[in-house]
Amino acid sequence: MRATPPACAVQRLRLSHFRNYRSLALDLSARVVVLSGANGAGKTNLLEALSFLSPGRGLRRARLRDVLQKDAAAADEMAADEMAADGLVTAAADGWAVAATVQGPGGPVKLGSSLATTEHGTDRRMARLDGQAMAPANLAQVIGVQWLTPQMDRLFLEGPSSRRRFLDRLVLGLDPEHGRRVGAYERSLRERAKLLRDGSGDPIWLAALEARMAADGVAVAAARREAVARLQRLLSATSGHFPRPGLTIEGRVEGWLEAHPAVEVESRFAEMLQNSRQHDARTGSTGDGPHRSDLAVHHLGKDMPAAQCSTGEQKALLISVILANAKAEAERRGAAPILLLDEVAAHLDGERRAALFAEILALGGQAWLSGTDRDLFEPLFGQAQFVAVDHGQAIVDG
Repeated sequence: MRATPPACAVQRLRLSHFRNYRSLALDLSARVVVLSGANGAGKTNLLEALSFLSPGRGLRRARLRDVLQKDAAAADEMAADEMAADGLVTAAADGWAVAATVQGPGGPVKLGSSLATTEHGTDRRMARLDGQAMAPANLAQVIGVQWLTPQMDRLFLEGPSSRRRFLDRLVLGLDPEHGRRVGAYERSLRERAKLLRDGSGDPIWLAALEARMAADGVAVAAARREAVARLQRLLSATSGHFPRPGLTIEGRVEGWLEAHPAVEVESRFAEMLQNSRQHDARTGSTGDGPHRSDLAVHHLGKDMPAAQCSTGEQKALLISVILANAKAEAERRGAAPILLLDEVAAHLDGERRAALFAEILALGGQAWLSGTDRDLFEPLFGQAQFVAVDHGQAIVDG
């Protein structure tokens, strides 16, 4: 029997001026945590706070200032002392902060994330590891965090940008450097567009910028292809109550990588960028590249694109992908990621709910589930820690 891999698990969570939580202290001991409460009580806010233990803008993709409690006053002294003890001092009187003690692959660590204001008055996010400042992008090297929210139910019906973000979040769990490469590519993309729009681009400087874009862009495309191939191998080997998705990436650069070595694809991409300068200057954007790629998902059992499947089937396909990615990350990292599953049980029948809970328990990682109906989680009674959430308060049962 294969041993269950160790897990990343939050053991202690502290919040200050985050959404509807002026201050919050939770101590946890279970691998599965169920948040129950009425709509608007703050369940999703708790999950969002946990998502800030990873790179990016959190599960809502909110602006940093929007996360701040609306009527936040100066942080109370006791809350500030608690946050400091947990490895993160509240950034400012008008900032929010999240601090957590997390059991990671190498033992417990203290992670923190907060809103700060620069000397120029702009908002920025800060992160800390065991009290030391770190780049938020490096949080992915410490623990893994993945999520599924009701807003993602329309993922297959929306435009490609949502699916690219979803894919890049999956890739980040398998390759912690992926976020840095995506960020570098997007910065070059914006810089090139500005130079072309202003007509101030020196050809030599543009060529150097496009060469850098090509290198980062090909690395992004290659990481996506490798992650999708790994996920597909896991998905092909699984069977159960959730449909088996087929994953492919649709994109010019990814297509080139099918038949050519990366160094040749870099040259092709750089040449394409050079040849499209006039067109891109007129349109104000770069016409092609990894920023235009799309994740295509197919219901293999029905031989049908995911977009044409029922709402329930689309949800089940997403769950299949998330679970496969968690297994892949557990294999790569040596520890299963933290899963944040918001209202995941509401649209599943009893059989699929039981199957999902069994999959989560078998995975061995920590999972946070939320829902308005506590009874939907009855199969987890005795195996999960239940937290009652009510307008800025969260109380652990028992």
